[in-house]
Amino acid sequence: MLPTLIALRFDSPLSQALLYLVAVLLLGYGIWAGWRNAPGSVDPKTGKERPPTREQRTQRAVIYGVLFAALIWVGLHYALPPSAFLGGKGEGFPLHTYGLMLMAGFAAAILVSARLAEREWGGAEGVRRRNDAMDLAVWVVIGGIVGSKILFILVTPKDFLEALGSGSLWKILGALGGGFVFYGGLIGAAFAVWWFCRERKIDFLRFADVIAPTVALGQAFGRLGCFAAGCCWGKPATMHLPWAVRFPGASRALDLLGHPTSGAIAWDSQTRELRWVIESTGQVFDHPVPGALRISDWVAQHGTTLPIHPTQLYESLAQLILFVLLMIARRYRRFHGQILALYLIGYSIIRTTVELFRGDFERGTLHKLIDAVPLDAWWNISTSQFISLVMFALGVTLLVRGAGARRALPSASGAQPA
Repeated sequence: MLPTLIALRFDSPLSQALLYLVAVLLLGYGIWAGWRNAPGSVDPKTGKERPPTREQRTQRAVIYGVLFAALIWVGLHYALPPSAFLGGKGEGFPLHTYGLMLMAGFAAAILVSARLAEREWGGAEGVRRRNDAMDLAVWVVIGGIVGSKILFILVTPKDFLEALGSGSLWKILGALGGGFVFYGGLIGAAFAVWWFCRERKIDFLRFADVIAPTVALGQAFGRLGCFAAGCCWGKPATMHLPWAVRFPGASRALDLLGHPTSGAIAWDSQTRELRWVIESTGQVFDHPVPGALRISDWVAQHGTTLPIHPTQLYESLAQLILFVLLMIARRYRRFHGQILALYLIGYSIIRTTVELFRGDFERGTLHKLIDAVPLDAWWNISTSQFISLVMFALGVTLLVRGAGARRALPSASGAQPA
């Protein structure tokens, strides 16, 4: 568990010059990627895509350039000191394991989906669809971030409303810069894919069947990042659970070079936990009981969290298994949308099950929205469990409708005819 691998600082003129050089190269790559992946217009007579014109390439290059420039500005703002960048914070670039695993998962998902898209359509169209899958990455990121932030605000409205009521721009931006909710990111990304397919005249369900397994693959990597950061943690476990984990506090957390770094998010939360726990059993109570200790006192004494369920590893393993099963199912599908439906059903079951072991009440529950709902009530379901019910129903609906109107798939898809 390494929340931070290494922290890069840019205090010397040489390091600052190198960072500016990297920023220029990234901006150039972004502009080039936009120029290269610009879509052409569709010939109304043949229905085929024409090669993009110079104007279309220029327009896409400008869009990509603006997006990359905005991201680069944010990075320089946080990394460089005020002497090298106006308004800079001088925080450097801490290489967080969480961010690294997210990047690895996203890269793996994009590369695999591009390969699957090429095989799905085959020939020259397969090459175009492979490029579409690569081009889609930017819009998935935007849709995912916007969706996850919106749902985060919805499940934690009190914090945002307090910041909004203060009238302070910095407090509002701080509230907006809080956490993320995966389901919100999934919904936002799904809307981005639908819009993208509509613009490119691509069958949405067919394209979704290509992408769905890779989402599970990306999540398998992402949850490993959660484990490293100590977020999305589990409930206290019994002392005899052999795979229970204890996340380190600030006094014990080190990076790869042995330098002190920030403690795990789970530890920080439990330092403020006012409930009581029986150490031997992991039972948590809202009031003092014989043999129980206040959780915050236990954490302060030991410098780590209580032994808790590694829910991040539970979900990572389950997502990897789901990815393998969906890839196998692709060989036997009978209609477009079938793999998407199986993903929705499979993920909703995985998430609902894992939520039973989650202990981070900050993630959003019915209690957070309605104070009258007891925190430990069995019916105090989380936001993710509620959305899982909706996702499960949607997946079942897609299966039933698709099975009722199934038809033979194109041979290039790799599926066997019905």
